Amino acid sequence: MKVLHISAECYPAAKSGGLGDVVGALPKYLNQAGVSAGVVIPKYQLRWINEHSFTPVFHGAVRLHNAYVPFTIEKAQTEALGFPLFVANIPGKFDRPGIYADPGGYMYGDEVERYICFQQAVLQWIIHSPGRPAILHCHDHHTGLIPFMVKYCPEYRALESTPTVFTIHNGMYTGAFSWSKMYLLPFFYGEARGLLDWADTISPLAAGIKSAWRVTTVSPSYFEELKRSSNGMEWLFYHEQHKSLGLINGIDAQVWNPATDTYIAHRLENNDWKTFKTTNKQILAQRFNVTPGLPIITFIGRLVMEKGADLLPDLFTKVLQSGMQVNFVVLGTGEPRIADAFRQMQHHFRGRFDASLEYNEGLAHQLYAGSDFLIMPSRVEPCGLNQMYAMRYGTLPIVRSVGGLRDTVPDIGEPDGSGRGIRFDQFSIDDGAMAIYRAADLYFNQRPAFEQIRKKITEVDFSWERAASAYIKVYREMGA
Repeated sequence: MKVLHISAECYPAAKSGGLGDVVGALPKYLNQAGVSAGVVIPKYQLRWINEHSFTPVFHGAVRLHNAYVPFTIEKAQTEALGFPLFVANIPGKFDRPGIYADPGGYMYGDEVERYICFQQAVLQWIIHSPGRPAILHCHDHHTGLIPFMVKYCPEYRALESTPTVFTIHNGMYTGAFSWSKMYLLPFFYGEARGLLDWADTISPLAAGIKSAWRVTTVSPSYFEELKRSSNGMEWLFYHEQHKSLGLINGIDAQVWNPATDTYIAHRLENNDWKTFKTTNKQILAQRFNVTPGLPIITFIGRLVMEKGADLLPDLFTKVLQSGMQVNFVVLGTGEPRIADAFRQMQHHFRGRFDASLEYNEGLAHQLYAGSDFLIMPSRVEPCGLNQMYAMRYGTLPIVRSVGGLRDTVPDIGEPDGSGRGIRFDQFSIDDGAMAIYRAADLYFNQRPAFEQIRKKITEVDFSWERAASAYIKVYREMGA
């Protein structure tokens, strides 16, 4: 195994958002390109993990202050993923029915201890394995201490010459914790203390940025945004830009294929997009309480402020009260107050608004297939995958001009004809409503242009083959 991806998520075993999608696809396409790659994640008590068999490959224990925590590294027996998947079975830490929170949505209170155990378990396994990876590819703050540990912790210095890549999927989450918990860390050289520190806290995100050989973000625009606005880390991103770059994620074209997708009611046949969209939209009209004949504008994702979901209740209310002829559908879970607002709207706007307040992968695919537009009013969107999924299924994105949304969705008003969707700049009800008005106008009054754009966006190459080749270049630049 040349590249080991270390992450908190990996689709289909454990997914909360885009991190899981990326880690579940990139290694597969690296392998197809001839670069041997695998993944290790914690062993959660999640459905996919519970339904599959694993073989133990290593037993050990990590020190956590004055106690030792036993663990087992296990390998999934399935060959269907396209890469070897390993899980760190750490009893009492990850054997719970959720990745970051319990089924009620309450965050686990021992995240610091959990991920310190996980990262050390992975390093112990690697050190004692006969074939060590040539690259350690760490993802987000959950694994941000690994580049630091292999350089400055005597216990793991056997790996100090192993190149590390640290990919930031979401810089808003730093994993920071108080210096009063320093005792949880393995012993490290005192002169390296400053590499852990940011704003008088121990910051795994900052440690990863400072210590990794290379730092990547999941889009070029997001990297530029982090240098301008990153909750006080602007200077750090600017200072480390010499080893940093933004790479657009891909989407798994085998999973997201309208011709073979088993989740959707009607698959694409003979490149007949009109029948594909019409039939799948009829299925949505049966599933949701919306008005057939009007455009369906959908939101799919976590109901959190980062995704701009808190803007949607007031935005949708304004649009519907204005008399604009559109439907809205929401699929997702998240903050209770946002979910409650949507529940009330289901009664107030019956026939024009509906919601399924759950995580449902199959229904998400059907919504991409049957919707006319997908709205993403994100405050922050490092890359965004939903807009790529939508375009793959002929659904036009309505997006705010941030991060990867800016990079992947040129506005239909661009004079060079490169438009793929509708963009708006300000996070406001007025700007969002104007974007929706433009969408409705395109749908009703510029139908030939709408159909032309719909067909064009299905042909855009968002494949992981392209993205994987960019990561391979990074690996080679580090000499691996």
